[in-house]
Amino acid sequence: MDLNQVFALIEAGLNSLINYVAYHVVTSLIPAFLLAGAINVFLSRDAIIRHLGLESRKLISFPLAAVSSFGLAVCSCTVIPIAAGLYKRGSGIGPTFIFLWVAPAANILALTYTGAILGFDMAVARIIIAFATAFLIGFAMSIIFRNDEASRSKKTGLERVAGMSIVVGGVKGIVLIALLLVTLLMPNYLGATLPNYLNINPCEDKLLIYGYKLLIFTVLFVITMSYALKFIERNHVSVWMHETLWFVRMIFPLLLVGVFVIGVVSKLLPEPWIREWLGGNGLLQTFIACIIGALSYFAALTEAPFVSMLMSLGMGKAPALALLLTGPGMSLPNMLAIIKVFTVKKAAAYILITITVATLTSFIVGKIMWSL
Repeated sequence: MDLNQVFALIEAGLNSLINYVAYHVVTSLIPAFLLAGAINVFLSRDAIIRHLGLESRKLISFPLAAVSSFGLAVCSCTVIPIAAGLYKRGSGIGPTFIFLWVAPAANILALTYTGAILGFDMAVARIIIAFATAFLIGFAMSIIFRNDEASRSKKTGLERVAGMSIVVGGVKGIVLIALLLVTLLMPNYLGATLPNYLNINPCEDKLLIYGYKLLIFTVLFVITMSYALKFIERNHVSVWMHETLWFVRMIFPLLLVGVFVIGVVSKLLPEPWIREWLGGNGLLQTFIACIIGALSYFAALTEAPFVSMLMSLGMGKAPALALLLTGPGMSLPNMLAIIKVFTVKKAAAYILITITVATLTSFIVGKIMWSL
């Protein structure tokens, strides 16, 4: 590899980084980090432990985690601080990782968009596989790390007895969390509808769509922060900012590293190779699609057009399903952040379980729904 090729790889990594910072940090990560901090400060730890904690019934906590994340149109990076906030606040490992998977992989907006671009059958298959994978992930993580969870539950109980948990704000804090959630979600939801109303191409008019999302975000952000400064006590706001910065310091640097590496890797992978190895509907092709999706970064709602393009080149439906799930559901930055937040052991288990289950379920559902 000569010097020009090295510079080309560095340039690809920097371009990926610039694109990520320009289009995702302000409207996605900033409200996500603020929301994570608010969850850790204003949301009752007792309520989280009661409904999502280790002692809660899995028949209740798992579906609750899946359904509550169903409405979040977020990418694999944006969901990390939110899931970390829930986990830090007392959520069990099973519900936490279900939330971590379902929110980016099978949110309602992504499913609607999938149906519009790829057809109703693909949307139905995607939701079946996503929820089946989520529950298997939850059960597997709960079983593998049951001893760790038991010790964490004891520690959490001691903190509650000692009065160490942060439970402040009451109704005003819950309203703030709701406003932050709206600030995070509405730019994506409304931004996704703009091409339909203005008859524009999302790929060609990316800057226009982002400007529209930024305008919506700015209005909502000003409203939310004005509410916080007016109705939330100053010392509580200070604690909230402290918790938010904790999540930023822990997660954000690794997201940037991961995005840079993805830019470099995408430059190294030749397009003809991708076409050759994703053609057909076999188990190997499905597995390769799963790996590519797991390592790549897809912003919210970008996976369906990408998969549509690959299918037009001969990609089978089973690999397409796998890519539709792991593409938005995982990414290299996502993996690095999970390692930092949840430890290497938990991250490795989650990654291996998810890729294995997503591959098998995509292949099986593909065989059942379509004659291959």
